[in-house]
Amino acid sequence: MNNSSQPGAALHVLIIGAGFGGLGLAIQLQKAGFRDFLILEKGREVGGTWRDNSYPGAACDVPSHLYSFSFEPKTDWSRKFAPQAEIFAYQQHCTDKYGLRRHIRFECEVEGAEFDEASGTWLVQTCNGERYRARALVSACGQLNRPAWPRIAGLEGFKGELFHSARWNHDYPLEGKRVAVIGTGASAIQFIPQIVPKVARLSLFQRSAAYVIPKPDRIYKAWELALMRHLPWLQKFDRVLKYLQHESRVLAFSVFPPLMKLMQFRFRQHLARGIADPELRQRLIPDYPLGCKRILISNDFYPALARPNVDVIDQGIREVTEDAVVSSYGQRHEVDAIILGTGFTATDFLAPMSIRGLGGRDLNEAWREGAEAYLGVSVSGFPNLFILYGPNTNLGHNSIIYMLESQFPYVLDGIRALGGLRYLDLKPDVQRHFNQRLQQDVRHTVWEQGCNSWYKTADGRNTNNWPGFTFSYRQQTRRLELDLYECTR
Repeated sequence: MNNSSQPGAALHVLIIGAGFGGLGLAIQLQKAGFRDFLILEKGREVGGTWRDNSYPGAACDVPSHLYSFSFEPKTDWSRKFAPQAEIFAYQQHCTDKYGLRRHIRFECEVEGAEFDEASGTWLVQTCNGERYRARALVSACGQLNRPAWPRIAGLEGFKGELFHSARWNHDYPLEGKRVAVIGTGASAIQFIPQIVPKVARLSLFQRSAAYVIPKPDRIYKAWELALMRHLPWLQKFDRVLKYLQHESRVLAFSVFPPLMKLMQFRFRQHLARGIADPELRQRLIPDYPLGCKRILISNDFYPALARPNVDVIDQGIREVTEDAVVSSYGQRHEVDAIILGTGFTATDFLAPMSIRGLGGRDLNEAWREGAEAYLGVSVSGFPNLFILYGPNTNLGHNSIIYMLESQFPYVLDGIRALGGLRYLDLKPDVQRHFNQRLQQDVRHTVWEQGCNSWYKTADGRNTNNWPGFTFSYRQQTRRLELDLYECTR
């Protein structure tokens, strides 16, 4: 790092990212009496994933009462599953209510951070040349912030309109256009039903079919909203019910995978109802066990694929030419636009930032064989660094907000401990034992039943998912135990 412009006095806490993790921690810092903190946000507004993913039909697949902070309940969600615009507005409401804007620097992307052992502080450099110094550094970048672009020959030479679903071009009119959609993940199943009525033709290129089950979604009735407004505990009660209902799914994911047979039945039923053509139905049956990849929920995806202006192409893509997508069998599909529904680089946790810990050790290098951290939060050799929604804290069955709220007290404990210390660094064997046990637990889950997914690195290591109950994670993170760390005074 070049030292041309030395930063001023050290901040107490520097947070990278103003999504749910960064905002929630900032609110908890304020409640705990900390005022000396800053959030660096690369975008122009808060929101993270919910700011970026504004594609048509974008919505959450966790119920709205569960996908919101417990300390900032909202009783007037319009639907059981909140649409993107409402979640984004909720994040802005939290930001304004708790006066966080004065603590946020927008359009300020972090390039790198380096730990200075002598002072026990992190030196942080941004892409626009600003430099900051902080006692504690918190990464709240999440796992879904960098769109994954597929490696397809000729893609960059395509002359039509090309964009990723997480960078939706709202200025491009899709009416009457021939559109190729590449990918059938959680985003694609939401935007395809919205654009199919507009386009002349939609060619969907699926590498592997997804399991899609019904979404128990509907608009809240006026009387329900009135009731929750007058009796706010009803919202809390519904939140607990939804939590228990979702938590019970872990039994099928991790404890007893044969329970998946019940969901398999629901999937088959849902597919049969949505797709009448037996040949198309056959092509929409996945070739891997249910739950091995993310299970998707939608009521309108299958009916959309059954429309006459939709082709489902389940061959690979050989190349993209100036005006067409060519399948691996050599069929040319001429298109005006290509929309990528290819997800995110979820296993590259803090890339492209360069994070250097003790002795100048690079975090991306330390994680070359797959990211790992103690409780997903602390990494040995990187003192005073805390990660929110880090390695192995993603879920296949419940709300990430619950996991973040479990991490906040742990991180706060660490920040408080720095009051009397220069730095605290996780002991290497604590991290090693924790991750050996975690990877053993992952082996018994449905995610290891023989498929590639965004939960895994290229060589098959699951670096994303928590393999157990979320309440057991909360139990483990309720306080930071200093004897697991090397404490340097």
